[in-house]
Amino acid sequence: MTVHVLQLFAELGIPADYGVDPPLPTHQETETLEDVEPNIMGRMQRLHPDTARDWRAMKAAAEKDGITLLLVSGFRSVSYQIELIRAKLESGQHIDSILKVNAAPGFSEHHTGRAIDIATPGTRPLTAGFDRSDAFFWLQRNAERFGFSMPYGENNRYGLHYEPWHWSQLEHS
Repeated sequence: MTVHVLQLFAELGIPADYGVDPPLPTHQETETLEDVEPNIMGRMQRLHPDTARDWRAMKAAAEKDGITLLLVSGFRSVSYQIELIRAKLESGQHIDSILKVNAAPGFSEHHTGRAIDIATPGTRPLTAGFDRSDAFFWLQRNAERFGFSMPYGENNRYGLHYEPWHWSQLEHS
């Protein structure tokens, strides 16, 4: 890690050995993005063009099957990830708890523009309850056809909380 990253981690209280055990891949910010659609809060979301195309196709296929997929989050810059963590720290959350649900800056799949957080009507966004929705069952059966997988399943190798709403087009070997 660079001196700048180590200073940032120290400022946020992120351990210097973050991402070592268990090992977490780093992710670079993409510069190739396109506007996709507003998220459930009305904020325009951006994705890598290939992911945007596949998201639109997957969403349309789900709709044909009577399933509504809603975009919660797409691309997040490193600076946005920093601000997200700062806001949680300022609200009184402890850094260890934050890092179970939010990757440290430089480690979030959202930096690539190839990760999405998905919701569906009738289920509270970004909660484990998503895994009891018809949308989740549809994704389990169909997301792979569009290049998406769910990297943060129960007891995942990254040690992160279970995130049935988080799907990405990144290699998870």
